[in-house]
Amino acid sequence: MTLPRTVSRVQRRALRALALLALVATWSFNLAYFTSGGSVLPQVFFRDAAANALTTAITLDVYLAALAFSVWVLAERRVRRPWGYVLGCFGVGLAVALPLYLANRREPAGRGR
Repeated sequence: MTLPRTVSRVQRRALRALALLALVATWSFNLAYFTSGGSVLPQVFFRDAAANALTTAITLDVYLAALAFSVWVLAERRVRRPWGYVLGCFGVGLAVALPLYLANRREPAGRGR
C-alpha cells in the first residue's frame, strides 16, 4: 500500500477537526482529574496511571507511541519547528499532536507541491 504524497484540503480540515475533538475529549478528563486532587508530580501521576493492569497497559502504550512519534517527527523534519510537536505530544497529548502534525506536513524537498 502506498500513501498519498500530499494531503488534500479536506483531509487537512478533517485532521484539524480530529485534533480539536481530541483536545476537548481528553482534556475534559484531565481537568476532572486535576480538580479532584490529581497532579503531574511523578509520584502522584504514575501512581494513578498504574492503578491497575489496564491503566498501566494504556499508559505504556500511549507513552511508547508518543516516543515513536517524537523520533519520527524529529527525523523526518517535514514541519516547521518539529520540537513544538514533540512538546505538544507530551504536554497536551498524542491524540492532539499527531493529527496536527499530519495536517501540517510538507512535501520533502525536491518533490515540489
